[in-house]
Amino acid sequence: MENIISNTACAMDIFPLGETAVRVVFGDRIHPDIHRHVETFAKCLDRNGFPGMIEYVPSYCAITVFYQPDIAAGAASADDRLHDRAASDIVAAWLRQMGALANGNAPERPVTVEIPVCYGGSFGPDLEAVAAYHQMSADEVISVHAGGQYLVYTIGFAPGFPYLGGLPERIATPRRPTPRVSVAPGSVGIGGSQTGIYPISTPGGWQLIGRTPAALFRPELQPPSLLQAGNIVKFRPISPEEYEAYEEGGI
Repeated sequence: MENIISNTACAMDIFPLGETAVRVVFGDRIHPDIHRHVETFAKCLDRNGFPGMIEYVPSYCAITVFYQPDIAAGAASADDRLHDRAASDIVAAWLRQMGALANGNAPERPVTVEIPVCYGGSFGPDLEAVAAYHQMSADEVISVHAGGQYLVYTIGFAPGFPYLGGLPERIATPRRPTPRVSVAPGSVGIGGSQTGIYPISTPGGWQLIGRTPAALFRPELQPPSLLQAGNIVKFRPISPEEYEAYEEGGI
């Protein structure tokens, strides 16, 4: 299989994963430009799927595409069948065509989502520890965290959990040495150079600095995740009283 495709917009590496998947790689680091290529290619897959495609799974720098090899091979061109090309090579050729389509599409304007957060106290039990780690006040940590804009790179770990890029290095903090057995839904945490929001009650080792009353995972809705990859998140500090009002009236 051909491993690299280059053009003026981006480079793609395509690698087979066994006989039923291929991995399309756009880079080797977490970066907004690489993520835009991932998002644009994913939208192209949504609009221009190929015969036998089952699903795709995006990550920070790549997309894994799963397919049914018998259907993909059965839909191959006469030339492909004549040369007895493997299904992975046939899929790679389709993906190259989609890459050309994706490169011709302008990136869509990202959707900005404001998330209200009550920082500190019982809502953010690790806020003081994070402040002490950086020799800052709790208010300074809140100001820095809420002053940023965060790109949703991917949704994972738990349903609706957003991995957010863009955390200022000033407040990047190592994870807790011992994870909590249970983290309350809506908890906003810092884990290394990332920040995120726990959508459901789950074990977790991130430093909890606040909590949002917004429901990030709504299984009764479509899509069930409030946030989507490619969204921009802004945090807005609220008081405990505002938090209760949100909970009572919804958001």
